[in-house]
Amino acid sequence: MQKKPKYIFVVGGVISGVGKGVASSSIAKLLQDRGLSVTAIKIDPYINIDAGTMSPTEHGEVFVLKDGDETDQDMGNYERFLNIDLTRINYMTTGRVYQTVIERERNLEYKGKCVEVVPHIPLEIIRRIELAQKNAKADVVMIEVGGTVGEYQNMLFLEAARMMKVKNPADVFFIMVSYLPVPSKVGEMKTKPTQTAVRTLNASGIQPDFIIARAGERLDDKRKEKLSFATSVPMERIISAPDVDSIYDVPINFERERMGDIL
Repeated sequence: MQKKPKYIFVVGGVISGVGKGVASSSIAKLLQDRGLSVTAIKIDPYINIDAGTMSPTEHGEVFVLKDGDETDQDMGNYERFLNIDLTRINYMTTGRVYQTVIERERNLEYKGKCVEVVPHIPLEIIRRIELAQKNAKADVVMIEVGGTVGEYQNMLFLEAARMMKVKNPADVFFIMVSYLPVPSKVGEMKTKPTQTAVRTLNASGIQPDFIIARAGERLDDKRKEKLSFATSVPMERIISAPDVDSIYDVPINFERERMGDIL
């Protein structure tokens, strides 16, 4: 009997630009190196239909896929790390999701039902995620949810993830990439912002399975213990992710923490 595919959602905590895309790419590479077929999805919680009309000073560079789709630059990270070509199936924005639901409603495809934000928007998000899995025949789908936990923009994507977890609890996993600041006048790494971010995620009905602790330096065991106690994430699943000079050092650091084996 064929095994059911696994879905790994990667969300951000505390600040934007924390490195979710590189973390997602690195985790995908670790799983691919263990013989699994992996594909990746980027969710941009913007009303824009594609990244081509997004302000580059706000959003960053555009990465163009082989089918011409104008997407987020993290799609380029996925392709480089996994050595695969992705298509528009692997990229979604809030605008695309709403556009599809509205077009379907106008075509009477909901057969006279009242079309609502919940559940119809999350169901369309789930449909797109499952379509990407089927298209790639992937064992594992990495889904990066853009933005930061607590923002209104990504709430419906988190609701879709929660619904998938309820339906198939053994096949859906959550990883939070969160920032641990070191205030310059204090000189001590602080875990409280990440504790708050996890509780905010809990309020969406989601408990992270891993925390990737982004900081300027490595996370010591004392702070891992403190985070574990406060968030109910086992210590071995709190992964230290210090700043590095090359993005290709990131999966190597994850391997040092045994993340691939544990996952």
